Amino acid sequence: MPASRETASATPDTTWKSPRHRSTVRWVVLIAALAVLFDGYDLVVYGTVLPTLLADPTDLGELTPGQAGALGSYALVGVMVGALTAGAVGDRVGRRRMMIINIVWFSVGMGLTAMATSVVAFGVLRFVTGLGVGALVATAGAVVAEFAPPGRRNLYNAIVYSGIPAGGVMASLLAILLQEAIGWRGLFWIGALPLVILLPLALAKLPESPRWLLSRGRTEEAARVAERTGVPLPSASEDAAERDDGGRSGFALLASRPYLLPTALLGMMSFAGLLLTYGLNTWLPQIMGQAGFDTQGSLAFLLVLNGGAILGALYASYRADRTHPQRIIAVTFGLAALALVVLTLGLPVWMLLAAVAMAGVGTIGTQVLVYGFVSNYYPTSARAAGVAWCAGFGRLGGILGPLVGGVLMGAGLSSEASFYVFAGIAVLGAAVTWSVPREARRAATAASPEVIGAESAASGDSAPSSLHK
Repeated sequence: MPASRETASATPDTTWKSPRHRSTVRWVVLIAALAVLFDGYDLVVYGTVLPTLLADPTDLGELTPGQAGALGSYALVGVMVGALTAGAVGDRVGRRRMMIINIVWFSVGMGLTAMATSVVAFGVLRFVTGLGVGALVATAGAVVAEFAPPGRRNLYNAIVYSGIPAGGVMASLLAILLQEAIGWRGLFWIGALPLVILLPLALAKLPESPRWLLSRGRTEEAARVAERTGVPLPSASEDAAERDDGGRSGFALLASRPYLLPTALLGMMSFAGLLLTYGLNTWLPQIMGQAGFDTQGSLAFLLVLNGGAILGALYASYRADRTHPQRIIAVTFGLAALALVVLTLGLPVWMLLAAVAMAGVGTIGTQVLVYGFVSNYYPTSARAAGVAWCAGFGRLGGILGPLVGGVLMGAGLSSEASFYVFAGIAVLGAAVTWSVPREARRAATAASPEVIGAESAASGDSAPSSLHK
């Protein structure tokens, strides 16, 4: 590795410019993580109440496995639309405004869903809630990428997006402890709490991104925000790299020649990751129930799946900041395939739990890493659009996940067959990951060696650039 590349990705990236800088970034990360926590809660809470809804037709109405899978997908359609909408407008209206609007949106949606009285109303409200969730997930990565020091971006993105599996753990625990007492409606009411807990915090502590303000030509305002928050403005070389985009921004830049292929492949990575994430979170309790475990035991597997994802994603992101996230993501996809095959071997319970934890690292944890990778792949002028594309297109996989599980279960196939199908998808995800070019930004900027060094530091790319040419 040339010395200049090593220097560019070393000390300056991981040091705080001031105590105020550190405080601001930590508040931003906390707010984004709490918001994404409730996205994860929304993701998993349906899976925790699904056995109840299937067994008791007296509340919403009678459900078949196929209908239940479709219901699980309605929210994901909303997430896809919300994410793509955020990508279309998020790079124009700002990070802070998008975060606040969508905290309100999905909180109100969860509260209304708790009052649904029919299958149709439940499905419509799941879609509406998904609009806010999708826009929030698409914005959170852009916010963190623009505030965090470059050498810590993968780690902080992982902390934020680990809110997804952490929300799954919260949903699983609360379902185990409270479902009999408060019912499925009470679990959905819990999802509305950000309106009174998180919104005031975001209004008080979440600033607008100085990088975004600069990208919109609001230089004086960016300087004022930077002064107030301690967040440094980009260096001249970084700013040149960000601005050398031919005047394009958002989806227009994603569709430009240097970015078109990487954008397609990154979308496919997210497609595979979210198919695995939503498929397993929705159907794992039911699959394990068919394997002979009672309700509490089945929910325990869901808890382990998401707990393993949190720990695994945090460690993997730590490694990604020191090597390259692309390599780590390919490995975690492979880990998912291996773990899912192990689940078919009829092992003792403790070994099954260990395999489920590994599957959590390789499925939900992988998606956490994908979001971090994507957040740092694009320049500021297209960052929200890039994350939104992957969150939105990836949700097509999330939509298919519950449907695939419903079809497999409805056809009477064994749990082993379901696990083999999901393992095959993980292998395909690993193959796509290795195919993503690592030179898009250099090709787009045609920058000087100094600018390339700044870009490499900003993306955490400390590996030789000859790979995947």
